[in-house]
Amino acid sequence: MARNTAIFSFGTGISRIAGLLREIVFAKYFGTSGTASAYTIASLVPNLVANLFAQSALSAAFVPVFTDLLAKGQRREALGLASTLFWIMLIGLGAITAFFVLAAGLIMPLFIGPKFSPELNDLTVGLSQVLFPVVLLLGLNGLLVGILQSYDHFTIPAISPAVWNVVIIVLLVVLAPHFHGKDEIYAYAIGILAATGVQLSMAFGALGRIDFRLRFHIDWHDPRIKRVFMLMLPVTIGLGIVNLDQLINSAFGSLVSEQAPRAIDNAFRVYMLPQGMFSVAVATVLFPTLSRMASSRDAGAMRRAVGNGMRQINLLLIPAAAFMIVLPNPIVRLLFQRGQFNHESTHLVSIALFWFAFSLPFGGLNLLLTRTFFAVQRPWIPTSLAAMNIVVDIIVSVALYKPLGIAGLVIGTVAANVVMTALQLRRLRAGLNGRLEGAQTTMITARIAVASALLAGVSWVVWKLLDELLGGSLAAQIVSVGGAGAAGLFVYVRSVLAMHVPEAHQVHRLIASQFGRA
Repeated sequence: MARNTAIFSFGTGISRIAGLLREIVFAKYFGTSGTASAYTIASLVPNLVANLFAQSALSAAFVPVFTDLLAKGQRREALGLASTLFWIMLIGLGAITAFFVLAAGLIMPLFIGPKFSPELNDLTVGLSQVLFPVVLLLGLNGLLVGILQSYDHFTIPAISPAVWNVVIIVLLVVLAPHFHGKDEIYAYAIGILAATGVQLSMAFGALGRIDFRLRFHIDWHDPRIKRVFMLMLPVTIGLGIVNLDQLINSAFGSLVSEQAPRAIDNAFRVYMLPQGMFSVAVATVLFPTLSRMASSRDAGAMRRAVGNGMRQINLLLIPAAAFMIVLPNPIVRLLFQRGQFNHESTHLVSIALFWFAFSLPFGGLNLLLTRTFFAVQRPWIPTSLAAMNIVVDIIVSVALYKPLGIAGLVIGTVAANVVMTALQLRRLRAGLNGRLEGAQTTMITARIAVASALLAGVSWVVWKLLDELLGGSLAAQIVSVGGAGAAGLFVYVRSVLAMHVPEAHQVHRLIASQFGRA
């Protein structure tokens, strides 16, 4: 599991870095302008629909049932299940996509605040029509990725997002000169659509490596189809509720200013870099393992696996959060401040990133805990908790967006994630008849927090000294922020190893063994 997590983390890390490069190129072209915010809102609705009816929801419902068939040696039945779902999704998501493309002019204005001009409203509608077909492509890709992960094949699913990002960057640069004014952003939307098609083709190609070929087969009477959709219903509702958080931020952001939706989205992309590299990797690799443990009813093994996964996430995300908290402005300035992305844009994004950092460990834990409920096929539990979570988000956001602006919206996200983590832990302890190694996790997390505080202090001091010494050129910013990160990381690693954090020694041994083989 550790090796698969390392492989997935590495591949996902490359993908996230490529995604960050994509965001940097986007920021250079469009900054945090109203045009950029129009794209942000236009993309959120197709992404929400994709998560509701396709990608994440289907994968979370499909993998436990599919893995159970493989564990019982029923490969033929597993192939039939996957093939039937593929064609049902092609028909169903195709119809949903066609409906949203035709009705975009009625749907999209529901998510646009009064700060948007009529021109930006029309641009948002047009962009959404280009992006809605992504729903169909992502849905089919989610099914194929679920098959690959059930066979413990994580390489292609990990690296295909990197290819996706590269295709978008190339098409943006190539196509942008062919558009004029605000329409230039259509080049980016077209790149998204084309890149998603490339990603789907990569998943199809990877199926050949496990000798798994989908066939034209629809068995409407297969009881497992009903089982998948019954599991998918609460997952869909839960993920829809969770993904409403981004819609809330963007919708309320459009009440704050034209720039706010894009500024929040820029900060969210930086926030998702460590989230995607670490917590998504741990949760993704652990999910099929937890599903097998659930199938064999090994509650003790599940408690140990979840406890270890939680500590791994804390080990990696708490220091990342500490670094973002002390250096939000230098990070944003280094990544984005060029072209149309000016000093004011940096200021707005830095505010959002500072508050997002507090949510980082809780978001990672929520992902793992939710996947655990999915693995034991109890998806209604996180769904009901997610409903409570979104209420917290809305209440805090409504209370704070006027006095605090962007900060108030992100604080709503932080509060909701903290509440969700506490509620999921409480229910999972009861469900697994144990405390998820709570005492050990609390003790180790306290050590991680102390080491992260040292990282924060050292990082800020080193950055301050280098920034004053070298100035504000791009090369100087790379050295000052990179030097601060390297110094903080060195202190952090030495600290967690000295404090005998077991998960730190696990990572240390894994790295040492890999370099030893090399």
